[in-house]
Amino acid sequence: MNRFGTCFRIEIWGASHTPRLGIRIEGIPAGVELSPADFERDILRRKAGASGTTMRHESDIPVICGGVSDGITTGQPVEISFANEDVRSQDYETFSHHPRPSHADFVARVKYGDNVDSRGGGIFSGRMTLPLVAAGVVAKKLCPQFVFATSVVEIGGSRNEADFGRIVADAAAAGDSVGGVVECSVSGVPVGLGEPFFDSAESIISHLLFAIPAVKGVEFGSGFEGVRLRGSERNDCIINAQGGTLSNNEGGIVGGITNGNNVVVRVAIKPTPSIAREQPTYDFATGRIAPLAIKGRHDACIVLRAGVVVESVVAIALADLMLQRV
Repeated sequence: MNRFGTCFRIEIWGASHTPRLGIRIEGIPAGVELSPADFERDILRRKAGASGTTMRHESDIPVICGGVSDGITTGQPVEISFANEDVRSQDYETFSHHPRPSHADFVARVKYGDNVDSRGGGIFSGRMTLPLVAAGVVAKKLCPQFVFATSVVEIGGSRNEADFGRIVADAAAAGDSVGGVVECSVSGVPVGLGEPFFDSAESIISHLLFAIPAVKGVEFGSGFEGVRLRGSERNDCIINAQGGTLSNNEGGIVGGITNGNNVVVRVAIKPTPSIAREQPTYDFATGRIAPLAIKGRHDACIVLRAGVVVESVVAIALADLMLQRV
């Protein structure tokens, strides 16, 4: 259940409050330079610390457990792990019988039984995006021709970046949370990645994007806005022999196959469900609806740290498609 990929294959392991968590990556050829320093920039982009983010502070130091010798990949699977150091498992004891609204507490217990590890959200926690970021770093190493431009384009219903800080602060002060939208654009993607129907480039990318906790929507190019246009307004007219287009409403993918233009994808991320504001929800211990005020350390706006996760996932999907073409 925690595996993805055809040629660039990943498997995540661990959970939010286990001693360690990590990722195993197969399909990396020998001879690629890889060291802990390569992970620093993207891991820092994901870290908490800004206003509106969790107060859980982890060192997030990557340990490369195998597949690398003297800073060079050997062709064997690469495994990268991280320690979970700043955990407060007692904050989650109530959720075994009083599950959080819009969180996985209830469905996880029904599916996996009473012994499911729900500490910190377990396998469903946003903490699990750290190994995905690590895999994204490796994926980018395999595709250095790709250039990523990723940004938060909407928070709390506003597309004005100047409003973002105030919107997040207001939600945090109210014990609440807000969601938003991340956009990732990738240049340097060649023509021909992906297949029609079930292995389309959109299908592969979307499959992995929906693995990110809190993602509820994915669109490419003009997305839902594009359906409000006529064909004559939305069509991407080809302007050169390389397949370049005057506009990019298709988001760089036509018929499931990349067309050489920038791959552009936007991801809708819901408000963090763990909020301090009291909510009425079912308590299985008493058999009635009861107020729940969630304690602990949670992001008022997880979108602030999600950009690099979205970018990493897109990189993983594209690396897998690139290796399939070879």
